[in-house]
Amino acid sequence: MSLSSIMNSAQTGLMAAQTGLRVVSDNIANVNTPGYVRKQVIQEALVPAGMSAGVNITGIRRAADAFLQKAAMGATADAAQAGAVSDMLDRAQALFGDPSEDSGFFNALDKVFSAFSAASDDPASSLRRSQALDSLSTFFSDSNRISDSLRDLTTEADTRITSDVSQVNDLLQRIDDLNGDIARAKSAGLDSAGSENVQSALVNDLSKLMNVKVGELPQGGVVIRNNDGLALSGQGAAKITYVRQPGSPGDITVTLPGGANPQPIRLKIASGEIKGLLDLRDVQLPGIGEQLGEFVTQTANAVNKAHNAGSAVPAPNVLNGRNTGLDLTSAVSGFTGKTTVALVDASGVIQQRVDIDFDAQTFSVNGGAASGYSPATFDTDLSAALGAPGSATFSGGVLTLSAPAGQGVSIADDPTTPSSKAGKGFSQYMGLNDLVTSGALPYYETGLTAADPHGFNPGDNLVLRISDASGARLRDVTIQMPVAATMQDLLNALNAPAGGVGLYGQFGLDANGAMSFTPSTGTGAMVSVVSDATQRGAGGPSVSALFGIGAAVRAARAGSFSVRADIAASPGNLSLASLNLSATAGTPALAVGDPTNAFKLAAVGDAITRFGAAGSLGATTATVSSYAAALAGAIGRAAAGADQQKTSAEAVSTEATNRRSAAEGVNLDEELVSMTTYQQAFNASARLISAAKDMYDALLAIAN
Repeated sequence: MSLSSIMNSAQTGLMAAQTGLRVVSDNIANVNTPGYVRKQVIQEALVPAGMSAGVNITGIRRAADAFLQKAAMGATADAAQAGAVSDMLDRAQALFGDPSEDSGFFNALDKVFSAFSAASDDPASSLRRSQALDSLSTFFSDSNRISDSLRDLTTEADTRITSDVSQVNDLLQRIDDLNGDIARAKSAGLDSAGSENVQSALVNDLSKLMNVKVGELPQGGVVIRNNDGLALSGQGAAKITYVRQPGSPGDITVTLPGGANPQPIRLKIASGEIKGLLDLRDVQLPGIGEQLGEFVTQTANAVNKAHNAGSAVPAPNVLNGRNTGLDLTSAVSGFTGKTTVALVDASGVIQQRVDIDFDAQTFSVNGGAASGYSPATFDTDLSAALGAPGSATFSGGVLTLSAPAGQGVSIADDPTTPSSKAGKGFSQYMGLNDLVTSGALPYYETGLTAADPHGFNPGDNLVLRISDASGARLRDVTIQMPVAATMQDLLNALNAPAGGVGLYGQFGLDANGAMSFTPSTGTGAMVSVVSDATQRGAGGPSVSALFGIGAAVRAARAGSFSVRADIAASPGNLSLASLNLSATAGTPALAVGDPTNAFKLAAVGDAITRFGAAGSLGATTATVSSYAAALAGAIGRAAAGADQQKTSAEAVSTEATNRRSAAEGVNLDEELVSMTTYQQAFNASARLISAAKDMYDALLAIAN
């Protein structure tokens, strides 16, 4: 080997050692930099024309491990999803308070029933009545507060999704921009590891928000894909959009780069913070809200059932019913059994008595002969039976009964064959003596049958969204109210395979006229309302309002209840007595101090009540108190399960990240060994150059 060859070989070794020392220097400097992947020098023997001529640096690469990167990114996405769900469900559970403490929401009911029990011991006591009403008002105020807070959490999740989607778009653009820098550096034979490390950190941030797959581009850089293989970054950055619809599941769409008129398509996100927030917004928080709505509604229903069985003393001059959402014929039809409407004087003596036999559709006034009535003219027929100036009017779905001046109206069901429709007595169904009122239509047991007229204006449109069990949108359907008149015709339109929900499930009416959606086996489909322009008659309710279609509608009920204003203002109007239909003529049928109905109000917590399916709780028949315990348990289990999932996911994420860091991160011991090796190689190459120089000098001296 010639001296020049030795010199050249030593020079390449010197340059290689110098490059190695520079790489080691970068590694050591970034030992504490999060996400930094150590660099390695790639060198190979330099062999021109088959002759060894030193060493060549072919490049500098990152010690990245594709398998560990994929595992760490997947675990990071799962941990971010579990963390978002756990934190928000923990906050949702906290809204209800500690069930073991007296201040907890569910314990407030016990205070209500205890207060009514105390009132039954002294029904004439204004203090006891006020305490009972205060306890009931507190319960509904708390339910209103919790309902509002749950909506706030849903809004927060919605806002965070919007923010996260904006961040995803920014990350995709920055990742795509770095592809150009990396490609240019590689084509010029320069070190691109710095840009690649920055890009890797951005990909890590992206994986927290949504699950992605990473592939390498031939020219350098990466391509980002979702689970379906859509290229979100690599050949231009995609644009992701969050499409929001209040009361319905949100939708994530993506517009891919390229093409003359790119159209947005649905983007499936399997994990990550966005997925967790979507699950909270579309499934879990609405489910809790729906459960709360069902619990509070049926509690109010049970309280009203007891209160409608009694009467204040003296009886009120006017009984204003609730909005049934129906026309007169539909509201009155379908009752069975018997009830009595009585006009009583200030001392509680019956002045006029109308016995109503719904089976025979007759009135009997003061024990006289029965005469028929028509459901279509029930109000005018009853007015005639009550006698002037007593009256019955029906307007806007509301029945109102009035007594002459100085008298009051009291209602009692027949003790043997009580009136009944949709599981309610006449007074309760009409809401004539409700203790708890609502600004909405909270009760969905309409009493309608498949053969009854549906009453909605033909041609009005209802837009429903069908989603899968995870809340992802499957499709939207527009349903037009049929010209055909019956409820069965409406059900047929709703359940049509084409243009309805028939491919995913069926709507049906139960024996009480409540409408519900049952998903097809294995689909787990859910239905929500996108828009509802339907109306029952002139100024009547929409389909979704009357039947409570969608979790959002049902959840909103929890914040709509309050104690009836006139009773809250005057506790003496509380109905703690009962109308005695067996009282002889001329003797009081209502007496001051009668605690009969107070006992019923105190026993509401133990009354068997029907609860519909809501959230994770199926339909059941239970006492109000036992359902409260079941609801508290369901919320607690959901929060505890989410916390356990968070702990598990974070442990997996930590382990995956640690393993990736161990393989890709900087190890000072290894870098010090490399530094020593490169130093020695540098010194050895320098000595070779020095030795070659000495030999040149010796040869030149000999030549001279």
